[in-house]
Amino acid sequence: MHRLLWLTENYPPDRGGMAVSCDRIVRGLRRAGVEVDVVYLDRREPDGAHTINTAWNRVRSDAPRATAVVAFGGMLPMLAAPAFAAWLDRPLITLIRGNELDAGLFDPRRRPVLEDALRRAEAVCTVTSEHAEKIAAMFDVEATVIPNGIDFDLWQATEGDRKRAAGLAARDARTLGFFGHLKAKKGVPFFLEALRKSGQEFHLIVVGETTLSFDGFTHTRVDAVDRFALIPYYLASDFVVIPSHYDGFPNVLLESAALGVPVIASRTGGMRDFGEGLLFEAGDLHSCRAAIDRAAAMSADEVQAMGARALRLAHERYDAGEETRRYLSLFDALASRGGALRFSR
Repeated sequence: MHRLLWLTENYPPDRGGMAVSCDRIVRGLRRAGVEVDVVYLDRREPDGAHTINTAWNRVRSDAPRATAVVAFGGMLPMLAAPAFAAWLDRPLITLIRGNELDAGLFDPRRRPVLEDALRRAEAVCTVTSEHAEKIAAMFDVEATVIPNGIDFDLWQATEGDRKRAAGLAARDARTLGFFGHLKAKKGVPFFLEALRKSGQEFHLIVVGETTLSFDGFTHTRVDAVDRFALIPYYLASDFVVIPSHYDGFPNVLLESAALGVPVIASRTGGMRDFGEGLLFEAGDLHSCRAAIDRAAAMSADEVQAMGARALRLAHERYDAGEETRRYLSLFDALASRGGALRFSR
């Protein structure tokens, strides 16, 4: 029986893609019979060392029953997990979700934390092949790629969602949807500049946290809402836009695909691995404008067919059940070679 001491700084009721993914993976593992003890490290606390030390005091009595320590992305988990694993004489599993590599690699304060969490781990997992390639080249560490999944039993559109979507959709123009925390790395200002220069007319739906201005574009602006309340806005979009300069494996990519909505996206991170949609080279204005022009020129049937291919691909490769099975296979493989999850006192 596997029992994991799971360190995270992203977990419900937190919002955002990391919290959604952490909750989905933990639920899947528990359903499969894995015991998962979640340790939530609040990154909003000003003293990270105090947070970690007090967390250790809380878990130290039960922690020896764990068979492995897992760092689920984020700087606090990657800082704490190597120490917890060493103190418990348990193997460390480091899960790289995206930003901790993209940002940590080039931040002199975070770089030692990242390197320690990678080199001390008996297993490293990433959500994209791009991140696995970068880790191998920089640290000579082999990473297993386990992409995000989506729970199709939960992520379903109701008739009410479809009626609401019909009222949100633009009547006289194609609609582009932007979802999530639209920060700098997400490339939205770059995409808006490409859209402006293309001269193409689209209606924009913007749902989530952002300080960006969409002035000059016909748009509908909505503050962050509950995840399942997003479904009508997805359905109202002809395309979902993910123009990231660099990224992990956005849940938005699978959420839109699972509803049959294609993407206009940069060819990086999870979008490169997924491979379906109108893809352009990250940061390349000419390539992005070509994708925008193609989206404007496609017939309704072509858009629908592209969405259907995305839906089929999501079912074939990215079901949450398959995500869970891949983690279980990793744990079992480590145990069978006498590495991780082998310890008993």
